Amino acid sequence: MRRVETALGKVPGVRQVAVNLATEEATLQADGAAVLPAAAEAVRAAGYEVPHQAMTLSISDMTCASCVARVERALKAVPGVVEAQVNLATEQAEVTVLRGAVDAEALAAAVARAGYGAVPVTGELPAGAVPGEGFWSGPWPVAISAVLSLPLVAPMVAEWFGVHWMLPAWVQWLLATPVQFVFGWRFYKAGFKAVRAGAGNMDLLVALGTSAAYGLSLWLMWRGAHDMPHLYFESAAVVITLVRLGKWLETRAKRQTADAIRALAALRPDSAIVRRDGAEVSVALGSVRVGDEIVVLPGARVPVDAKVIEGSSHADESMLTGESLPVPKAPGALLTGGAINYEGRLVARTVAVGAETVLARIIRMVEHAQAAKAPIQRMVDRVSSVFVPVVLGIALVTLLGWGLFGGNWEAALLNAVAVLVIACPCALGLATPTAIMAGTGAGARAGILIKDAEALEVAHRVKVVVFDKTGTLTVGKPEVVALAVPAGAGDDAQPRLLAHLAALQAGSEHPLAHAVLAAARARGIHAPTATDVRALPGMGLSGMVDGVALQLGSERLRASLGAAAGTLEAQAQALQQAGRTVSWLIEMGAGDASPAQHRVVGLVAFGDAIKPGARRAIERLRAAGVRTVMLSGDNQGAAARVAKTLGLDEVQAEVLPADKAERVNGLKADGTAVAMVGDGINDAPALAAADVGIAMSTGTDVAMHAAGITLMRGDPALVADALAISHRTVRKIRENLFWAFFYNVIGIPLAAAGLLNPVVAGAAMAFSSVSVVGNALLLRRWKPAGEQA
Repeated sequence: MRRVETALGKVPGVRQVAVNLATEEATLQADGAAVLPAAAEAVRAAGYEVPHQAMTLSISDMTCASCVARVERALKAVPGVVEAQVNLATEQAEVTVLRGAVDAEALAAAVARAGYGAVPVTGELPAGAVPGEGFWSGPWPVAISAVLSLPLVAPMVAEWFGVHWMLPAWVQWLLATPVQFVFGWRFYKAGFKAVRAGAGNMDLLVALGTSAAYGLSLWLMWRGAHDMPHLYFESAAVVITLVRLGKWLETRAKRQTADAIRALAALRPDSAIVRRDGAEVSVALGSVRVGDEIVVLPGARVPVDAKVIEGSSHADESMLTGESLPVPKAPGALLTGGAINYEGRLVARTVAVGAETVLARIIRMVEHAQAAKAPIQRMVDRVSSVFVPVVLGIALVTLLGWGLFGGNWEAALLNAVAVLVIACPCALGLATPTAIMAGTGAGARAGILIKDAEALEVAHRVKVVVFDKTGTLTVGKPEVVALAVPAGAGDDAQPRLLAHLAALQAGSEHPLAHAVLAAARARGIHAPTATDVRALPGMGLSGMVDGVALQLGSERLRASLGAAAGTLEAQAQALQQAGRTVSWLIEMGAGDASPAQHRVVGLVAFGDAIKPGARRAIERLRAAGVRTVMLSGDNQGAAARVAKTLGLDEVQAEVLPADKAERVNGLKADGTAVAMVGDGINDAPALAAADVGIAMSTGTDVAMHAAGITLMRGDPALVADALAISHRTVRKIRENLFWAFFYNVIGIPLAAAGLLNPVVAGAAMAFSSVSVVGNALLLRRWKPAGEQA
């Protein structure tokens, strides 16, 4: 406590500090909230952490990548904000703040000062709901604007066929004015906000360009009212119509990229049948509590996560796990909210509701991934932040160049308008987020949950995949395949051995413990009570059974104790060579006994079946040029057997849990991108150390939190699929960025050279955004290798 107070007291601007150990809070008297970032850094430097809080805001009125950069700057300027990421495709801001230092209203106010709207996201949209729907964001404004613009374009079309005619100037003005100032009002409004905030955006470019064409037409109309001059009302009206059309198509396409979220949200039913006071009643989903007994009828969706206590059936979990086959459900089996019950009536006890259900966590993970910003997007944001000022400069140079040196100010103005219209940064802003949304959505449908955009972007570079063995490549449900006691131990020695094994492991959740307890139950053996049971990290465990000190563990434990294997040595070697995991039960000598007094009571051997799809998964990775490595704490024989069966490139056996992360770092030492696949608590450090951590959802929550990608089925083949969707997504990002830059690199010089009519420029600009989003949507066609025809 004193160290934190001292550190905070040294921060410039902090006058007084009080740290409360009970509440774990620090109260500062300081010269304003601006000292908070420095104060948080001082606490971290002192060896402590300041808790963070995540907030989500829905942002309105953004139109291009320049808007994204401006909103992010506004949010980061708020004291107490640690990080802010704004996504143009989802129109949301993910903000990390120092807990208690800033509220959502202060963030919304900062966004409003930057010229945009912001509303805190406090709940989930109903399934299928789409924000921003209404008349002005729908197709009708586009349709009406097009109807008014078509007569203006008709003379131009007729000219192509040799027919010369023109609408009266006053008719052109009547048609163009509502398009300019009614349907084009959104551009003036957003452009004015940008100017007021001291920045520029796509709306400002469109407003300036079309106003210039409209104003030039008015001036020509006034100057040459009697000789029917050629006017440019059609340029202004058609550009506004095309841009609105492009934005409408773009919005529709963006909504399709969010289909994965809406499809997942739609899995949650609105009500549940609950047993209360002996009766079955239908209640709102929000009324269900942990411990309630729910009834799931045939054909109904499971409302919450629950454990079956009555009945048997099959469940369709394909939308959650990607598993196409129905999963059998019997008493003791877990039901996942959102799954469909097939033929049987089930009664289950609720184990999770609301935000803690598997479905809710999946939705949060997909939302987080779609809202996150990939590293490549940060480069795009830097380009976009200077894009609009540069375009305004090019337009001004074009105007002055054509006017001063060409002498034709009409052409000069039109060419400057074309520059302003063609140079839309919308495509740049949408190139990356739409691809990420489509990619993560496609992955989610296949049972691959990508937690963050960085994992998605990095996975395509992976050249080494490291697998844990148990629960990842093998089923993870070992069985006791052999029990052995020293020669001459007596007829009751083997049952006593199993009883002592079961006593030591009675409270353990380890897969080997489950196997021992299952074997004891199958043989009707009652285990005595063990006391003083302690874990021996990386070795086994110890405890007292019937007054005798025992230790149970691996060959490493036996060797460290110096206990002789005796007549069991040959049998142990044979079992290990056959790929079995061997554990030794050792009776400890009293006090500081010498190794000679530690006695081997017996051994137990375990077998674990290899997962059906494991070999195919390794073959697919090898075909993709990826090297496969297995890290296992198991003995060399068991690990080598699995490696040989699957065709792994390398195996490292007898690796302690604490050493797995170090081995992963060793594989990364030469710059090779490494993925780690695991499912247990002991895999978490290695998952975090890898460039990409891939966790099996059949494992522990700790492993899933440490990983960037979670596989909703315990199928190793999904590892190759995860790398494949990363390849496809990154390729789409690169394609999108190429086309986004291509439009501007080619279009701006053509416009400045007078080779682009403003109408054509408007069409090209609208098409650029639509094509980028459309290209990203092609990812929706992706399917895992097992589902491809």
